Amino acid sequence: MHLNSQLIFSKYAVDYFQDGMKVLEIGPDGFPSTYRKLIDNSTLQWETIDILDDERLTHKAIDEYNFGLPDNAYDIVVSGQVIEHVRKTWRWIREVSRVCKPGGCVVTVNPVSWGYHEAPIDCWRIYPEGMKSLYDEADLEVEHCVAESLEPLSRRVSQYLKVFRKVLTGGTVAASGLPPVVDTITIGRKKAA
Repeated sequence: MHLNSQLIFSKYAVDYFQDGMKVLEIGPDGFPSTYRKLIDNSTLQWETIDILDDERLTHKAIDEYNFGLPDNAYDIVVSGQVIEHVRKTWRWIREVSRVCKPGGCVVTVNPVSWGYHEAPIDCWRIYPEGMKSLYDEADLEVEHCVAESLEPLSRRVSQYLKVFRKVLTGGTVAASGLPPVVDTITIGRKKAA
C-alpha cells in the first residue's frame, strides 16, 4: 500500500475506530493489513473479505457484488485501493452498505492519480463528487470526502529526481511513477432504517 493511502487514512479515519467495534476490511493488502496495523487496537473484531482464494481471509465473497454476509453486521466497513478494480461500483457500494450497521461507517480510500494497474482489472479513478454520488446511491451520508496528497515534499522531490534520471538515461516512465500521489478518502455513515 502506498504511503499517501496510509497518511490519508491515519489523518481522517483512525478516530472512527473505537474499542470493541466489529470491522470488515475488503481486499486487505496483507495479514494483518496496513490499515489494521495503523489502528493498533486489539479490542476490535477485525474480519477480512476478498473475491480471491486465501486461507488467511476471514471470508471469501461469492462475487464482487455479493459478499455472502448477513445484513447490518459491521460497525465499520473499510476498503482501500479496491473500488478502482470493481466494474460496477454502484452495485458494489450497495453491498458494502448492506453489511454495515445502521449508524455505522463506511470508509473507502481510492487512488486518483495512480497509473493503470490491473489486479485483475482497473476501471476507475473517482474524485470526491463521484464518491459522494456513489455513497448517496447506497444510503450513506457522507461525513468527510476529500482528494489530497499528504506525502512529504522531500519524498516527492526524490521521486521526481528518480524519474528525471531515468528519462536522461533513455528509460521510459509509467504514469504511476510520477508524483504526487493523490487519493480520495470518503467516510460515510449508514442512514438509520
